[in-house]
Amino acid sequence: MNDIDAPGRLPPPRNELLWMLWAVVAAFGTYFCMYAFRKPFTAATYSDAMLGGVAFKTVLVTSQVAGYMVSKFLGIKVISEMPPQRRAVGILALIGWAELALVFFGLTPRPWNAVWLFANGLSLGMVFGLVLGFLEGRRVTEVLTAGLCCSFILADGVTKSVGTWLLDRGVPEDWMPSVAGAVFLAPVVAFVAMLSCVPVPSSDDRAARSERSPLLRSERWALYGRYALGLTPLVVLYLLITILRSIRADFAPELWRGLGSAAQPETFTQSEMFVALGVCVVNGALVCVRDSRRAFFGSLGVCGLGLTLMAAALLGWQRGLLASFPFMVLIGLGLYLPYVAFHTTVFERFLAMTRDRGNIGFLMYVADAVGYLGYVAVMLSRNFGSKPGDFVPFFLGSGWVVTGLSVLCLASGWRYFAARIPAPQVALAPEAAT
Repeated sequence: MNDIDAPGRLPPPRNELLWMLWAVVAAFGTYFCMYAFRKPFTAATYSDAMLGGVAFKTVLVTSQVAGYMVSKFLGIKVISEMPPQRRAVGILALIGWAELALVFFGLTPRPWNAVWLFANGLSLGMVFGLVLGFLEGRRVTEVLTAGLCCSFILADGVTKSVGTWLLDRGVPEDWMPSVAGAVFLAPVVAFVAMLSCVPVPSSDDRAARSERSPLLRSERWALYGRYALGLTPLVVLYLLITILRSIRADFAPELWRGLGSAAQPETFTQSEMFVALGVCVVNGALVCVRDSRRAFFGSLGVCGLGLTLMAAALLGWQRGLLASFPFMVLIGLGLYLPYVAFHTTVFERFLAMTRDRGNIGFLMYVADAVGYLGYVAVMLSRNFGSKPGDFVPFFLGSGWVVTGLSVLCLASGWRYFAARIPAPQVALAPEAAT
């Protein structure tokens, strides 16, 4: 493969800093805009509707997440086999379908409109993998993907703020999601156009991080099977973090109220700005570690740091040492540090360390599929809306369970890879040996 073999992609420019900034802006903007088609509806409460004794918002969140989960399972095949030249068109097609589903959500009466959020989630679940494909396998992948991940941390809060702002101006709850999406249609087209111009990895990139290529079914599971005893506990860790992170994101208004602080439109944005800054600085810094084995274990150390912050946040709140805002910021940092580490470094440096043929999309979508399957199971087994007063205790209890189990999974994965891929021995000079 040469550096200009991908149709529509540019050869590496001489000014690497320029194209790196271009790629960060393009990836950040694309995924930030995607969130405007996914998350604004969670700013509404839908408190005047129930379905079978279940709060209608719980039904809507479950419907969308179920579609998102199915999309992740489909993405294991689609993303890992996707030719590079089809990614940009695929992103626009998926987002266009998502907006159309939101329009039908507004047109269809309750509770039947919930099915359109399933269709919305089904289309959006593969966008991340398509964007990630433009960024992986480079010497600066951690910086690029940290910028990408910063988008979904910030967008989660900003798009809720947009949704709340629209509701405050009289837009009906059922039409607010499509109106919010329409605001971002033109920007997302512009950012995807930028993304399509990101150059392919250079020969130096491939030498440093290994070449990334599509994988057939047999190749995908052969790769996972070789390291299953180490990858599986890490996937379970990601599952646990995904469940708690998703609860915090999808039920943020209810959680803020339960903590004693009714969230204003700007509250979501302000809290997530602090989270995004801390998470992106820590995870992006791993690009400075050139040795892929050290960077891989460094990313597992970042996961451990996140779990420590989670425990500190939970303990601080329960002992009355933290107010609601610092608690939400600290618990957000604790959740997003490991969550983003998987997106930026764990799988990227795993492939670079082992030099196995593959791509991040396959590994990321295995983890995401399992993670969202777990979240759907939680949503189906717990009626968040029936007892609002019990929500915060449930979240705190779940936080302790997630933290404890995650520590065990992290220790198991660390031990496996430390034994399977030991550190290279440094040969002593003859005079030192004597």
